[in-house]
Amino acid sequence: MIRKILIANRGEIAVRIIRSCRESGIKSVAIYSEPDRTSMHVRYADEAWLVGPDPSGQSYLNIPKILEIAKKSGVDAIHPGYGFLSENAEFAEEVRKSGLIFIGPEADAIRSMGDKMKARELMIKAGVPVVPGSDKLTDDEDENQKIAEKIGYPIMIKASAGGGGKGMRFVEKKADLNTAIKRAKSEALNAFGDDAVYMEKYLESPHHIEVQILGDEHGNVVHLFERECSVQRRHQKVVEETPSPFITEEVRKTMTDRAVAAAAAVSYTGAGTVEFLVDANMNFYFLEMNTRLQVEHPITERTTGVDLVKAQIRIANGEPLAFKQEDIKKLGHAIECRIYAEDPANNFMPGAGRVLHITEPLGLGVRTDGYIYEGYEITVFYDPMISKLIIWAQNREEAVERMKRALYEYKITGVKTNIQFLERIMNTPAFKEGKYDTHFIANNEDYLLQGEECQQECEDLAMIMAYVDHQSHTDKRLRFSTHHHQKSNWKEYGRLHRFNPF
Repeated sequence: MIRKILIANRGEIAVRIIRSCRESGIKSVAIYSEPDRTSMHVRYADEAWLVGPDPSGQSYLNIPKILEIAKKSGVDAIHPGYGFLSENAEFAEEVRKSGLIFIGPEADAIRSMGDKMKARELMIKAGVPVVPGSDKLTDDEDENQKIAEKIGYPIMIKASAGGGGKGMRFVEKKADLNTAIKRAKSEALNAFGDDAVYMEKYLESPHHIEVQILGDEHGNVVHLFERECSVQRRHQKVVEETPSPFITEEVRKTMTDRAVAAAAAVSYTGAGTVEFLVDANMNFYFLEMNTRLQVEHPITERTTGVDLVKAQIRIANGEPLAFKQEDIKKLGHAIECRIYAEDPANNFMPGAGRVLHITEPLGLGVRTDGYIYEGYEITVFYDPMISKLIIWAQNREEAVERMKRALYEYKITGVKTNIQFLERIMNTPAFKEGKYDTHFIANNEDYLLQGEECQQECEDLAMIMAYVDHQSHTDKRLRFSTHHHQKSNWKEYGRLHRFNPF
């Protein structure tokens, strides 16, 4: 039985995992880099160990050091969260070689799905449709030109080991192909240590839709429906929702069945996500499989009632899934907005600084997964996402309105954020009507960035003035109380008029 888990991650996902550990009676061990000494996950865990200095390679990517801490702290298992080492097959192997449980799939499944070209081959064998494309490209420019012409322009150059938009290039015409391949290979090598790239047919106006799956060691695989992830900027997701407002029930059934087949094809265990591109005619194609927990997993939890982290832990414990496919029902509509410490008015430049004030939204159907607090110092060393705002409602229309209300209530000063940018997304007609694709932000950029700088500065100024006013009144009361006995009208009234409720 797993009784103690080390979380090999930081920020909001580390806090999220610790919460499920605490509810399950499992001890948690946090690791932290030197800049993260005061981070929320460090304060919230049962134990916290320094893993190294600020560079990720010397801290959150330092496999020997993480395993050393795991041994010293006496944990039974390691949860990798998302990002960092979560899809590193070597890490999964080393954890298991150390006699510990890796809360995730087998290393072979991570390797198979991490290599996009190999994943394409496996999906074709499993009967999952894939985007027309190529095998690994060589340095033979003439051969690459022939491949591109066979696929048909426009095309996408993609890194085989890639993700997050890195090593990716859009090519519209023949003259740009060779340069695009060279740049994609160079970026892929720098980002992943592997310059292998391949081509895929570029789908016009696609939707990015993913299916959440769970698999156990006993051969059971289920899906927990889909998430619409088409609101993206530079191939990075910004807003996600479930269910998708685009696909039909018939397409949903076929797509989720194919996702289960994809997971079964690699004997998948744990939580994973099968991602698809869907064209305007609702033809869907396998994009990739993420062999980890996704950033947007809370909206699936909210509409199905399944705690995915607890499910991961039970699966890693060797337990069979506690439910069958027919037991999983979806209820209502959920939306997630990613809150970034960045400046939309300055080309979304990531920001750093001290959080002077934060007011998180509350109310029915509102959840925030974050890790910052008043006085917390946001650094430039890690991803600028500081929080996720998740809402739920009975239907999509109500969910959009609730998200607008929650974003209006969400106040952070001291650092720039994208909150107003997200508010405008909610107010854009295409989003409100559910008629959007992966080009949504580019198509609505003028409106989304309209007056961004002015509105942020005005709100910051109003917040600062309110704080100054509050402090001045506090100082006056303190000075007055130093020289005079302050009377309580309530107490005086109580002495003169004994309260009698009858």
